[in-house]
Amino acid sequence: MKTRITELFGIEHPIIQGGMHFVGLAELAAAVSNAGGLGIITALTQKTPKDLANEIARCKDMTDKPIGVNLTFLPTFSAPPYPEYIDAIVKGGVKIVETAGRSPEAYMPLLKDAGIKVIHKCTSVRHSLKAEKIGCDAVSVDGFECGGHPGEDDIPNMILLPRAAEELTVPFVASGGIGNGQQLAASLALGADGINMGTRFMVTKEAPVHQNVKDAIVKASELDTRLIMRPLRNTERVLNNPAVEKVIEIEREKGANTKIEDIVDLVGGVYPKVMQKGDVDVGAWSCGMVAGLIHDVPSCKELIDRIMGDAEEIIQGRLAKMLSA
Repeated sequence: MKTRITELFGIEHPIIQGGMHFVGLAELAAAVSNAGGLGIITALTQKTPKDLANEIARCKDMTDKPIGVNLTFLPTFSAPPYPEYIDAIVKGGVKIVETAGRSPEAYMPLLKDAGIKVIHKCTSVRHSLKAEKIGCDAVSVDGFECGGHPGEDDIPNMILLPRAAEELTVPFVASGGIGNGQQLAASLALGADGINMGTRFMVTKEAPVHQNVKDAIVKASELDTRLIMRPLRNTERVLNNPAVEKVIEIEREKGANTKIEDIVDLVGGVYPKVMQKGDVDVGAWSCGMVAGLIHDVPSCKELIDRIMGDAEEIIQGRLAKMLSA
């Protein structure tokens, strides 16, 4: 399948593995890229720029296909040394960067001068247009269904994608709630040039996360995620558990007076405990509504081949038959 995204990034299939904290490691990125998609290493999971350089090198030992690096610009207590992380990306020979969170505008000259193609993750049309204006080569349009941070507009992909198609000239991929070939075909029909998957790639054989995490997502339905941190305007979709229920209780009691300090023990620094040790109830961790469509733990190649096969059958088979009829 050829789309503007496969052409832009030099990949076989229009499927991108999004950046995920303590998930986007070399093993997963290499497996996705080897299967014909675009695998992405999460930069800030690596404690230092040197660690990122080592992770990039490790990934390149496992694949000769294109890979990307996710660089997220989010409010933090101490800002990471972003120029040094970018330097590690450049010296590592990576030519694709997925940016997310706040605008990457301040760092675009460093990225573009190095010949890097930038795809920015956005949760609204207005932010997508700003990404296009500052020189991003593509946009990942993230609907309300997504795990992680869906923004504050609450627009689902059935509306957001065709709106993006009306406004954007750069290619874009559908992100948020995506996990199968039906959704790839639908995303293409709605104007996208491919898909970005996070939660679905967490539940693969190569995903370097504890089996408890994979089991929890397989067990969950589309009704088992919750939105937290709305009073802080830093909304996050997470898989429900006792810690999440506690966060919601605190936010209900304090309302608009909720401060990050009130919930920090339940939302901060939990990812190593969850993803590496398998303590899925220790705190809040991101998960999309697509959990309801995840029923198995395939390899990345099995998953991507299945998605592509199903999408092609829908486009060439079911839909084509409707037209011929």
